[in-house]
Amino acid sequence: MASKQYAVPLVLVLLLLPVSSARLSDEQWRPEGRGGAGRMVGGRTDVEDVEGNREVQELGLFCVLEHNRQGSGGSGGGGAGHGLVFSRVVAAQTQVVSGIKYYLRIAARDGRDADDVQAFDAVVVVKAWVPSRVMVSFVPAAEQPGY
Repeated sequence: MASKQYAVPLVLVLLLLPVSSARLSDEQWRPEGRGGAGRMVGGRTDVEDVEGNREVQELGLFCVLEHNRQGSGGSGGGGAGHGLVFSRVVAAQTQVVSGIKYYLRIAARDGRDADDVQAFDAVVVVKAWVPSRVMVSFVPAAEQPGY
């Protein structure tokens, strides 16, 4: 009879335990203010050491080659056959989607003019488990810094 007396409170404690622990884990990931310590699901994250990141640099090269392959040769579409020549990725961000979406700022030069380095913004989605990488967009950057 005494065991039944303790069974009900024990069951209640066991049922409420997962709820309280789930609540704690949610609070750990909640961003605090604008510069919060937690991550927002689906938010963009800056890539550290872009110039030393081999994967990011290879993705930048892939984007330039894909841009040229699609017949978009040249920086403004004029001069087919000359295309762009990859220089480096100067900035990058990642976003977790159904894979990883990379937002890249690429420095590339016109194949006809070695001094004409321009900035381009590219978006690439990488799915490592397939393996697959798809260039979603490649456009001249709105701001053209002097490289």
